[in-house]
Amino acid sequence: MTSGRIKKKISASSARAHTRANRAKSSSFSAMIAPIAVALTVGLLGWAYRSLKPPPPKICGSPDGPLVTSPRIKLGDGRHLAYREAGVPKEEAQYKIVVIHGFDTSKDLNLPAPQELIEELKIYFLFFDRAGYGDSDPNPKRSVKSEAYDVQELADKLQIGSKFFVIGISMGAYPIYGCLKYIPHRLAGASLVVPFVHYWWPCLPANISNESFNKLLPQDQWSFRIAYYTPWLFYWWMTQKWFPSLSIVAGNMAIFGQSDLEILKKWSEAPSVGQEKIRQQGIYESLYRDIMAGYGKWEFDPMDLENPFPDNEGSVHIWQGYEDRIIPLQVNRYLSEKIPWIQYHEIPEAGHLLIFESKNCEAVLRALLNR
Repeated sequence: MTSGRIKKKISASSARAHTRANRAKSSSFSAMIAPIAVALTVGLLGWAYRSLKPPPPKICGSPDGPLVTSPRIKLGDGRHLAYREAGVPKEEAQYKIVVIHGFDTSKDLNLPAPQELIEELKIYFLFFDRAGYGDSDPNPKRSVKSEAYDVQELADKLQIGSKFFVIGISMGAYPIYGCLKYIPHRLAGASLVVPFVHYWWPCLPANISNESFNKLLPQDQWSFRIAYYTPWLFYWWMTQKWFPSLSIVAGNMAIFGQSDLEILKKWSEAPSVGQEKIRQQGIYESLYRDIMAGYGKWEFDPMDLENPFPDNEGSVHIWQGYEDRIIPLQVNRYLSEKIPWIQYHEIPEAGHLLIFESKNCEAVLRALLNR
């Protein structure tokens, strides 16, 4: 019995010692894990911050930025807009047209207007780099409204008159909607060529927006959703490598129809001057901010627009390619049916690049100028 009691005492003592050892090991393990967990958390937060935060722009003319190689005007907010003039001299012009370029292009786009037409009608063209593109300063507050007022201020600085015509191509069409809303009194006429559509405009019936939206590639659907719902994630989305992002930036040729591919082939054989400058201030300030401005929250709906030419002294046109895979036609058809003062033109075998065929470019100009 004595032996049994001694064994029990030894066992209890041993158990307490073992428990203390385990507690010490556990405490030591916790002390070791805590700083690792903190380091991992800080690292993940740092990674997230860097992933979400775009790099600073390389401003033209700044010490680290590209050289300014185009004529520019200075806007009231201190930014600069680069421009290019073409056609007849503005002093001799009968018609003055501001051309607003689309996505991932610039003022140096080659509009194939026949020279005979330009001279016959005495047309002056004013092209400009939209904010963040080419030689124009970025605008961190870029919006549909700011793009419209950039057009107005450019026209005033270059003294092209109290009224002028505007042509907006693709993404360059949302500034035209801005002009129709905010500066309609300055317009002599407007053409929206293969125009951008916002799939979340309140005026669109669900069946129209869904039908059009579902024609897009899944990666483009996600890109536009993120630009609309969570724009603060857009830079991360466009730079992450796990999922495909915007197809046109990735160079996915599936978005182009046959007529578009033929035009692109011609361009590849004779590249336009100045194309290397399009993204020179940073892809975020040019391309990504363009998408976020277009697909952001608007202050108005197209159905809210009033006819800027109630006495038929001018006209508004939408030009749509039937084979356009980038801008499905359903939305633009619907808008033209519901807004009676918009003249709708649908070209059967044309795609997204329809204005870069000379015959179509001439048709757009003659309709706009009523000639």
